[in-house]
Amino acid sequence: MSEQPLWQETPLIISSGISKRLGCNAHLKLENLHLSHSFKYRGISHFIQQAKSTHGPSVHLVVASGGNAGLAAACAANALNARCTVFIPDGANQSTIALLERQNADVVVGGASYLYALEAAREMVKAEAKAVLVPAYENKVVWEGHASMIKEIYTQLVDKPDAIFCSVGGGGLLGGLILGCEAVGWDDVPIVTLETIGTDCFYHTMRLNRHPSHDLPADASAVKDDEYGLTLAFFHRFSSHASGSLGASSPSPGVVKMALERKGGVRCVTIPDELAMQAAMDFADDHKMLVELACSTTLVPAYKPSLFARLVPLSAKNVVFVVCGGFKVSLSDMREYRGIVDGDLKGEAGSWNVFCDGEVIKVEK
Repeated sequence: MSEQPLWQETPLIISSGISKRLGCNAHLKLENLHLSHSFKYRGISHFIQQAKSTHGPSVHLVVASGGNAGLAAACAANALNARCTVFIPDGANQSTIALLERQNADVVVGGASYLYALEAAREMVKAEAKAVLVPAYENKVVWEGHASMIKEIYTQLVDKPDAIFCSVGGGGLLGGLILGCEAVGWDDVPIVTLETIGTDCFYHTMRLNRHPSHDLPADASAVKDDEYGLTLAFFHRFSSHASGSLGASSPSPGVVKMALERKGGVRCVTIPDELAMQAAMDFADDHKMLVELACSTTLVPAYKPSLFARLVPLSAKNVVFVVCGGFKVSLSDMREYRGIVDGDLKGEAGSWNVFCDGEVIKVEK
């Protein structure tokens, strides 16, 4: 990266509580501390810096997103004094619009879903010579920006980690972690990805390509990708509270290809919403930080030692949890999560079903 990046190095802290619970050194990479509150600021600001360098100061950055990608683009464009337009679908909270406008972004609201907003963004880019579409996750330049996270961890850790935990939606973060691990000689370090049931397009895509007879959920269908020779799981709708950030219709085929071929492997885990909600509340109690469900999904194994023990080697001494962040969280959300989890706990006693690479793991309630 020739230019000085817009992001600042984020802390890697050791969590004494989680470490004691898991019996190893549990490190937290605090990506929630970026200007836009999520890891997306790395890759998207890197893309925007390159776009401005290529197209000049009059470049018009256009993005479709009512979430963290949109805010990351708005923050990066504002830092570079570049014009930015964010297309978001109907139903966006006024607080989200205000947050984007605070970064001097033009906000266009319209369309029943993200796909409609994306189509409107593409039309604007076609009509303007200086307009550039900012990708949310499907772009190697974006992955290269995210890869800087691993390069920082490499200098912050004394020893190579025995596993890295991250959430996955479209796959942009995972693509960055894979490229970053290759760059620092950690290609053999296992990566554990986590999603919620109802947004788990990556999990089902990996299963389809490892086991072609895998059955998809009722709301998904199989789509062929000729460029990479893969089959992708395409979700027509989502049934998870985490869909605002993890709800990609299908994952990046380029990232899926890298994950399937990676030396250290990529383990795929999908969990119920209630576990992610419980982890969000536990993390708030432990570390005095609010994180959205897309982020707390990563932290579920940190609070469920029986699950953690099934995902990493018994000899693991150092693990890293990527606290990916996200601005869509509030105290009222936490109160809602408490009600949902308490209601579930008052129901049938027993366990939640977690799915890992085709295996069902029972996790205690």
